[in-house]
Amino acid sequence: MKKQLIGTLCVAAMMSSCHIYKAYDRPESINTTGLYRDSVSVVDTLVSDTANMASLSWKEVFTDSKLQALIEEGLANNVDMQAAILRVKEAKVLLTAARLSYLPSINLAPQGTLASFDGGAAVKSYQLPAVASWEIDLFGKILNSKRDQQVLYLKSQYGQQAVRSQLICGIANIYYSLLMLDRQEAITDRTASIYKENVRTLEAMKMAGYANEAAVTQMRAASHQVEVSLLDLRRQVRETENTLAVLLAKAPQHIDRSTLEEQIMPTELTAGVPLQLLENRPDVKIAEMTLASAYYTTNKARAAFYPGLNITGMAGWTNGSGLSVHNPGKVLLQAMASLTQPIFNNGKLVANLKVSKAEEEIARMNYQQTILKAGKEVSDALFLYETAHKKLVEDKARVENLEKAVTYTKALFRSGESTYLEILSAEQSLLSAQLTQVSDNFQRMQAVINLYSALGGGKQ
Repeated sequence: MKKQLIGTLCVAAMMSSCHIYKAYDRPESINTTGLYRDSVSVVDTLVSDTANMASLSWKEVFTDSKLQALIEEGLANNVDMQAAILRVKEAKVLLTAARLSYLPSINLAPQGTLASFDGGAAVKSYQLPAVASWEIDLFGKILNSKRDQQVLYLKSQYGQQAVRSQLICGIANIYYSLLMLDRQEAITDRTASIYKENVRTLEAMKMAGYANEAAVTQMRAASHQVEVSLLDLRRQVRETENTLAVLLAKAPQHIDRSTLEEQIMPTELTAGVPLQLLENRPDVKIAEMTLASAYYTTNKARAAFYPGLNITGMAGWTNGSGLSVHNPGKVLLQAMASLTQPIFNNGKLVANLKVSKAEEEIARMNYQQTILKAGKEVSDALFLYETAHKKLVEDKARVENLEKAVTYTKALFRSGESTYLEILSAEQSLLSAQLTQVSDNFQRMQAVINLYSALGGGKQ
């Protein structure tokens, strides 16, 4: 028996370089080349540098003090965030349990019997043993299980980071949506007042014989249309406030906020090098941890082909030994080692290994695809910012020209060279341009949020 045990240990030592003992390494096939598209050139890859927006604290990106207070409240109270924190604690407990698997298990197993033979006096016997069982990890079964649990623990941490990043950017996005709606509501409210005044003016002009009923009716219809738009904007404001309140884990209510004009956003957006996505972006890290877990599952499937060595020991007191009974009890000692080598298991071991390998390859492909998706989101955010910036330049020029057009049209009307319907048309065009300008300004803010999120910002 001793020679067999030594032989088994020698075999285990010879196989120490086998694949089942090797820790996970990122596959060389994972490619990050050319992930970012240049926001100006049609075909060129973005020339990257080491500066990365994701390294900024969220307070450096979102500088509005009222928004910062809302984000802090969300991080403290949001249900998804609290659940993510609890999942990390769960994974940590399971990791501790996996580490303890190397230690023997010890159980107290008292038992007693009462026996009578051929009507004779009853014989009482008992045992008070402590039983210890220890599995020797010769072929990495416990090692790979522990490493797998370590990976799952890291995965839970990256999951918490993902929820944190999504929550920060989600609150910012809803907050800026509110500011946009506030600004659009203010513009529409002011326009509604102008239209009401226009209706009164036209009615007075009709009484004086300078306008007809058609012009008055047209202006009334336009005024009603603006009032409807104003009501719709107020509904959107209320619904957006309610959405943000629920995200903060509180009842729907008014949200204290500043104005769109007060916002200061970063003007220089830096994406860094694509390789940084592998370390910064939580969903990319989660995909890699899924691959690592699949790798260790495959190792466990390989280890199942090799023998398992269990050592069992027992120590305690007993008053029974075979057919004789001693009183008082005597010390009981027992030790046993067992070696189990799988020979035929209905093809289960082979099937498990094949399935594990397939799942590992699927995880590798998903990891690469997640990286490509991350690169797409960074490229989209960069182009959105570039486009929104150019649109705002055009919007500003458009609004300035339409304001002049309204002024000129009113002057022409007073001199009798224009109709009031031309004034109405010019004012409607101005209102549309002003609302579009606000929307495009919000779109540029969204681009900043999207890029910060796409790069994995929000850790700090």
